[in-house]
Amino acid sequence: MDIAFIGLGQMGSGMARNLLAAGHRLTVWNRDPAKAEPLAALGATVAADIASAARVGAVITMLANDTAVEAVAFGESGLLAAGPGLLHVSSSTVSVDLTDRLAEAHAAAGQRFVSAQVLGRPDVATAGALAVIAAGAADDLDAAQPVFDAIGAGTQRIGDRPVMAAAAKIALNAGIPAIMQMLTEQFRIGAAHGIAPAAMTELLLATDYGNRLIRSYGPIIAEKRFEPAGFPMRLGRKDVDLALAAANGADVPLTELIARRMDAIIAADGGARDWSALGQ
Repeated sequence: MDIAFIGLGQMGSGMARNLLAAGHRLTVWNRDPAKAEPLAALGATVAADIASAARVGAVITMLANDTAVEAVAFGESGLLAAGPGLLHVSSSTVSVDLTDRLAEAHAAAGQRFVSAQVLGRPDVATAGALAVIAAGAADDLDAAQPVFDAIGAGTQRIGDRPVMAAAAKIALNAGIPAIMQMLTEQFRIGAAHGIAPAAMTELLLATDYGNRLIRSYGPIIAEKRFEPAGFPMRLGRKDVDLALAAANGADVPLTELIARRMDAIIAADGGARDWSALGQ
């Protein structure tokens, strides 16, 4: 498959390498041409400009932000000026507003557009093991599937509108800082009693902690099955109080926020609901 790749940062360079390794004919372009040199040494063609890259027909963009994607797509001699038939696969994490604008603009130009968001850090991209979250017209996703197969370990098609993949990625990313804060507070509570963070990490991994919680509480929250309670809010509040006490003064702002939220729910006669109703 003839593919152009625009954006050769830490993520993009690994993805592009895997497209070459899978046997695709690759054209690359990057604002800093030096980043294209290692891929040229592996057999990629370096495009002189975006217009030259767009002539390939299928273009993947992996850029830093809305501004960079707008410049590549809407700029003079950008992707939208390439003429009908272009397939644009956007893997950049950008706003839902821009994703909707791109979908409309590509359609008006007689072009195809899908959002193919990826989960994973640069080492995962280099290993070709990204999780791909894709959305767009079924035929367009089918056309792009060889790309997904080369860069990822699996593809989840989440809907027929590109904005759905963009929204899913944003939602997933929003949870990452919360998880990092949660881990930090768990380590602090353990450390207050001599448990090393490395030991807590091993415990979390050995018990499959995160996946267990998602499997247990995800369906309950999605379906709003809060009554009858499997574990009432008032008992959950007791456990949060135990965690606050065990912290021995360590900074645990997320746990404190949850305690205040639970207090408000209990005060509004929600103490008998399942504690998974915390966010309702």
